[in-house]
Amino acid sequence: MRKNIIAGNWKMHTSLREGVALASALDKKIQKHEGNIEAGVIIAPPLTHLSLIKQVIKEERICLAAQNCSSEIKGAYTGEVSAKMLKSFGVNAVIIGHSERREYFNETDEILTKKVNLVLENDMKPIFCCGENLGQREEGTHFGVIKSQIQNALFHLPANDFSKLIIAYEPIWAIGTGVTASSEQAQEMHAFIRNVLKEKYGKEIAENISILYGGSMKPANAKELLAQTDVDGGLIGGASLDADDFFEIIKFA
Repeated sequence: MRKNIIAGNWKMHTSLREGVALASALDKKIQKHEGNIEAGVIIAPPLTHLSLIKQVIKEERICLAAQNCSSEIKGAYTGEVSAKMLKSFGVNAVIIGHSERREYFNETDEILTKKVNLVLENDMKPIFCCGENLGQREEGTHFGVIKSQIQNALFHLPANDFSKLIIAYEPIWAIGTGVTASSEQAQEMHAFIRNVLKEKYGKEIAENISILYGGSMKPANAKELLAQTDVDGGLIGGASLDADDFFEIIKFA
């Protein structure tokens, strides 16, 4: 049975001191209410914070993730960080294909395929993001866009590897804009994604893949979104930078 997951993507926020304090505060909150927390919790701090944050959280309470990794194994790639390096930090999951990486860094389906492969090869869990922009939503091509992103980057995987993924649907028009997809819109797309997975990998795998909603989820709307049948958690941006807000969302999952 699939598990609800609340993942926090800190993006390029917090100093090292702020990040360690945030992670520590969150860990303590989860520890205090451990018996009442059912969802899995993931945080993806900036790369510079990973080593120290690993020391202040308990792996059984919080899974440590990275926001990105290189598409190359190793070599002369100044500034890049490989999947193997992340694994040596104690990282257990990596966000792949976030809309900001696609837009600002021109990451293609081919690049994302290589990243997914490397994350899996290094025994980490890919959190694969897919999503449409406002124009695609208004044109009515959003279902085709999502299906293409998933097929092109992921459908080369054998079933046993695919079953290790987490999918995150992020309507780009609802990220950082203050606009959120309605619970009906979120459920419609999540159900569509699950059906796409079912067509390729069968009902059992499709029903056991966690599909997260990644479009401005916050305490005020989390309960309604998380109540939807095919919404299995959230990939949280801004609200993950406040331990109280993030913990409120965790309690709803």
